Order: sequence, then C-alpha cells, then structure tokens
Amino acid sequence: MFDWILPEKHAISILKKDHETVKKLFDNFEKAKGRAEKEKIITQAVTELKIHAILEEEIFYPTVRKYVGSEIMNEADEEHHVARVLIAELDHNGVDHDHRNAKFTVLAENIRHHIKEEEGEMLPKTKDLEIDFEALGQKMLDRKQRLKKQGIPDDQEHVMVAKTGGKADTPAATASRTSATSHKSRTGTSRKKGTRVASGKTRGSGAKASRKKTKS
Repeated sequence: MFDWILPEKHAISILKKDHETVKKLFDNFEKAKGRAEKEKIITQAVTELKIHAILEEEIFYPTVRKYVGSEIMNEADEEHHVARVLIAELDHNGVDHDHRNAKFTVLAENIRHHIKEEEGEMLPKTKDLEIDFEALGQKMLDRKQRLKKQGIPDDQEHVMVAKTGGKADTPAATASRTSATSHKSRTGTSRKKGTRVASGKTRGSGAKASRKKTKS
C-alpha cells in the first residue's frame, strides 16, 4: 500500500480514490441488514467498478504497461476479466437470484485482492515514471464524466453471459437447481404410482364384488 501525497487530479490519486469508494461500499454491504439497503449498495458498487475498469483498461494500463512489465499487467487483466464476469452475472440474473448476495460477496473479495496487488505492486512501479500524470488524470476524469452522461457500454463478458442466457452459472447454483428439479420429478412420479395403485385396488375390488353377485 502507499501513502504518497499526490495532487488531486494525479492519475494515481484518482485510482486510489476509486479504490477507497468501493472498499467503503463493500464494508457497508457487510453491515447492511435489509434487502433494499443491500441492493442499493450492489447497484452503486457495480456502477463504480464498471467505470473504474474502463478508465484503467482504456487509459491507465496502456500508458504504464511497458514500464511495469507483462507479468503484473497480465495478472491485472485477468483479475478484471473475473470481476467483469461476476458483474455481468449480477446484471443478467437480477435481484431475485438466490445467489445474488453470495456472488457480490465473492466479487468484493476479488476486488479487495486486486486493489491490494495494484497498490502494493503496480502503482509503486509507476509513481516515478516520466509521465504527465496530471494530464493523464484529467483524461480519466473527462472519460468518467462521459460514461456517467452517456451510459456504460456492455463489455465482452456481458455479451458472453447474455449468449448463454445466464445458464453458465456457478456449479453450486446449477447443482441446487438440478436437485430441486429432481426432487419435484421424483415427487411427481411417486404421486402417479400411488394413483395407479389406488386405481388398481378399486378396479380389483369392483371385479370381486361382481363375481360374488353372479355366484349368488
């Protein structure tokens, strides 16, 4: 982590401020009690993360990549991808999905890890570079304002999740749904068997009664 004193419009200051914003939202989510309060936090955090990712991927990462090195930058790219998939699933599955809170909790854990590595490894390698970070920061702020005004475009992860119809969900969620479907199927089969047995007994009893009447 770093505690450098930098100008407000310095690109690293802007990233750090975004980090603090989402970490506070994650903390508030853990303390929240009601569903409405949790949902409000999820919506805020997801929006902040989408914008932050775009600023990094479009502006900051391309600027510092060659100085930081491919190993750190590639890992950051993959961490963004994992976070985007979780965000896309949160967007696609909606507020009534039974794994929604769990999925957001996993997202928060991933982002906290990403922030720790970014502030501990990537950003310290960039702070002394011969780059006009304030001009870079202004570019990031301008892009942020456009995104807030014009809307956030879907990324490839959103397209991917939309194509699967949300079916490519977590193994646990899939297993849960499969188990529920199987239980319903078994219950329905048992009811049908019970109906057939009861029906058979009725028909047998009627036949015996008819034979007795004939003999008499």
